[in-house]
Amino acid sequence: MATDLRLKEGLSEITEAIVATYVECRHINHLGHRPLPGREAVIEVLCDLAEILFPGFARRQNLHMGNVEYHVGDLVDGLHDKLTQQIARAMRHDCDPHANPLDFEALAQQKTIELLRKLPDMRNVLEQDAESAFLGDPAAKSHHEIVFCYPGLEAIAVYRIAHELLLLGVPLIPRMMTEHAHSKTGIDIHPGARIGPGFFIDHGTGVVIGETCDIGKNVKLYQGVTLGALSFPRDAAGNIIRGMKRHPTLEDDVVVYANATILGGDTVVGHHAVIGSSVWLTHGVEPYTVVTLEKPSLRIKGPEARQAKPASFEI
Repeated sequence: MATDLRLKEGLSEITEAIVATYVECRHINHLGHRPLPGREAVIEVLCDLAEILFPGFARRQNLHMGNVEYHVGDLVDGLHDKLTQQIARAMRHDCDPHANPLDFEALAQQKTIELLRKLPDMRNVLEQDAESAFLGDPAAKSHHEIVFCYPGLEAIAVYRIAHELLLLGVPLIPRMMTEHAHSKTGIDIHPGARIGPGFFIDHGTGVVIGETCDIGKNVKLYQGVTLGALSFPRDAAGNIIRGMKRHPTLEDDVVVYANATILGGDTVVGHHAVIGSSVWLTHGVEPYTVVTLEKPSLRIKGPEARQAKPASFEI
């Protein structure tokens, strides 16, 4: 520990300068008596939901049909309380503080029950996602390997939870969930995107799926694919117009290979189309279309060239 106590005398001045910015920089403060959803609590909710959606693959082992109902019942009961508290916090933060007060806990409980009721249907969709991954990846040895190891399925599962919460009108928490999955998997799926069943992301790192994307059934993406906005429409004052369709539509059975970029709300990729690697696409294509770049021209220098003229570098 430092021993020069004279340096510590300036700490109070530093503190005052920091606190002064809390008045000047208001957009990056959250001061008051309306606590935000907790990051750790939301992650814990995701872990509990993963335990329900994929039983036997997460924390609890030795589950079987004789004890799984008790285990799931315990998780559902805990999720009721955890989700109700976190959703109430998110809704309270998002409301107008000058409006008539609402019973946020009661509203949050209703939304929690609605989400929990959707879990059976969500499992049926995730079953199709896992099957699509198994059929689409010859390296996969089993469905269990996909559930246990594949980051694509993990990111898709979190997205499907977050999307349902977004449809229920829950603020903040859906984005917290998908950004947590993004940090773990490198796959960035906005909870507002609409994605059909049988969705498969192979490898996954660097995939970006924008808020207003529409993706049909049995679509397959490879790593580095961007489904983004071509431009941001602005009003007369130069402010971004929010809520418009900005991201592309991929119809059923589309395949998009690595590092392709597809942009624009008017861009529709027809069903059964194939978009090749590194393609930059800003307009729609018809069904069954194959879009590829022309074969690149490679320049290769053999070892004899290096021997004849050694490389030199200047600094």
